[in-house]
Amino acid sequence: MSFLNYSTREINFKIVYYGPGLSGKTTNIKYIYEKIKSENKGKLVSLATETERTLFFDFFPLDLGQIKGYKVKFHLYTVPGQIYYSSSRKLILKGVDGLVFVADSQRERFEANIESLEDMLENLREYKLNFDEMPYVLQLNKRDLPNITPADELISVLRKKNEPVMEAIATSGEGVIDTLKQISRLVMIDVKRKLQ
Repeated sequence: MSFLNYSTREINFKIVYYGPGLSGKTTNIKYIYEKIKSENKGKLVSLATETERTLFFDFFPLDLGQIKGYKVKFHLYTVPGQIYYSSSRKLILKGVDGLVFVADSQRERFEANIESLEDMLENLREYKLNFDEMPYVLQLNKRDLPNITPADELISVLRKKNEPVMEAIATSGEGVIDTLKQISRLVMIDVKRKLQ
């Protein structure tokens, strides 16, 4: 649910990076943060407890322009991946405009991906958010590791609605900006459709 700030003439969008623990959500966000010019971004904030961490920051994408005279501003969030933090993940999903599911390509994390995806879908249902209409990108991360599940096998289980699938190596930045561009584009298409 985008938020209009009339005083600053901004339209704010919330994009959440979801996925199992240690799948690369934080690495994605940190890489993006490093690549955005300082004058176009806010502070990177980490809300951490002893065992969980949530990161977020906001930025103005230069190439997306304006919508009806309003500057576009994105707020990127990660969720804590551990399955026992479901309530924290659910809270972070409140008001989400777009989702990136960061899947861990390592074979031993196959089931964790499925559990996390089901958790995300359940949390969306509890907020009565229609996943079928939600801008969404599936990212297959850690494609550089030796023990990975083939992409087509991951896609056959994790792809839910013909969403774009991006392969990534977040530690080197490969596929990270492309994933962000995909989700940003889908969010913009969605809001323009709603404004018509």
